[in-house]
Amino acid sequence: MAHAFAGGTSAICRCPHDPGRAALVSRPRHRLRVLASSLPTPAIEGQGVELSVTTRRGRVLPVLKDCSLRVPPGQLWMLLGPNGCGKSTLLKVLAGFLNPSSGTVYINRPCSYVFQNPDHQVVMPTVESDVAFGLGKLNLSLDEVRSRVSQSLDAVGMLSYSQRPIQTLSGGQKQRVAIAGALAEASKMGVIKAVRKSVGAGGEVSALWVTHRLEELRYADGAIYMEDGQTIIQGDVSTISKFIKKKQARYFGHFEL
Repeated sequence: MAHAFAGGTSAICRCPHDPGRAALVSRPRHRLRVLASSLPTPAIEGQGVELSVTTRRGRVLPVLKDCSLRVPPGQLWMLLGPNGCGKSTLLKVLAGFLNPSSGTVYINRPCSYVFQNPDHQVVMPTVESDVAFGLGKLNLSLDEVRSRVSQSLDAVGMLSYSQRPIQTLSGGQKQRVAIAGALAEASKMGVIKAVRKSVGAGGEVSALWVTHRLEELRYADGAIYMEDGQTIIQGDVSTISKFIKKKQARYFGHFEL
């Protein structure tokens, strides 16, 4: 579990069975489109997402270029690509932290964001109190809060650390606590099990995980590969693995004498 979630950033969403409960995330000046499809309602979807920034000298620099992706409900997907290709920026757009210049975003709520650096997110004095912190806005009973905290900590292998001070944890342990907090808010913990402890197999919890570590693909249901601010290919793990291996072979082939 530790290496499955090390060094990444994730958006974790609970996906209700009722498609009518899907929440639309609208962007300024851009109307959201919902396309008719026989596919199940996605947990996370972006269509034609673009983002540009303007320098002090007035030069417009594209950061994201026509990015499209679709994460099915109840699955863990990886967002892969070389450093600086726009993975984290795209995730921040999907999570609502950045407004795209154009395109549409569709998210099934509630949705939680886990930062790459857990020190930006883990703020309470103990493990238990930090996981419970985000539940204060949900108007839950004390028993429900305790239940969610215990189940989410158990899901990430940190239940025995519930009374531990945060400052005594390692970086990886802090990241688990941050994931537990996201899961506690998403609820539906009964489907969480085994190695992929933060993603359920019953169509309840979905995740998009940003990484450049190809070895983490074995934990995923599918993946999206990015380069130079664009989503290049999306598919199952086997398809993406073959695509990346071919790219690597062509790259190293240039250096053969």
